[in-house]
Amino acid sequence: MTPDLRREAPAAARNRDPILEALRPLLPANGLVLEVASGSGEHALHFAQALPGLVFQPSDPDADARASIDAWCAGQPNIRPALALDAMAPEWPLAQADAVLCVNMIHIAPWAATPGLIRGAAAVLAKGAPLVLYGPYRREGVPTAPSNEDFDASLRARDPSWGLRRLEDVAAEAAQAGFGAPGVTEMPANNLLVAFRRS
Repeated sequence: MTPDLRREAPAAARNRDPILEALRPLLPANGLVLEVASGSGEHALHFAQALPGLVFQPSDPDADARASIDAWCAGQPNIRPALALDAMAPEWPLAQADAVLCVNMIHIAPWAATPGLIRGAAAVLAKGAPLVLYGPYRREGVPTAPSNEDFDASLRARDPSWGLRRLEDVAAEAAQAGFGAPGVTEMPANNLLVAFRRS
């Protein structure tokens, strides 16, 4: 009997529909969407099924995650096999994309992954194309929800280099890489969908 390589992320089942609805007006009708740090692959499958005009390129630096992605997405015609992609790598294994999507990575990676993600996205996106980030953030002048403070503490206990990032710091990195100011959509459970476009 073949082992089931599919991982399950409970949060993915909870947040996939709100993310999809927020993505619809941001993504092009056609083209290639690169998802960085695709994790289990459940998001990629859900979005690809709902947006058949787009081709999705999932990726993850972890081999077990890529196996899960490919197991979930097997037979879905508009999903490519998962790429080995490290956001911090100076060269990405893809030259061009029409949108870059990254869900719940920035806070569970060292800070260096964020400028790496932004630089890599800038290299593959054309003018006007979106980089879309989802997750919890700190914002200047906006109180951080107690649940997010608890989450931040738990992340830092696991790895001191992890933790919630200030949206202003992320936006400053994006501006340096040639992106415009972020468009911010409030999401359930104190998360944000943040969209930058190449200027």
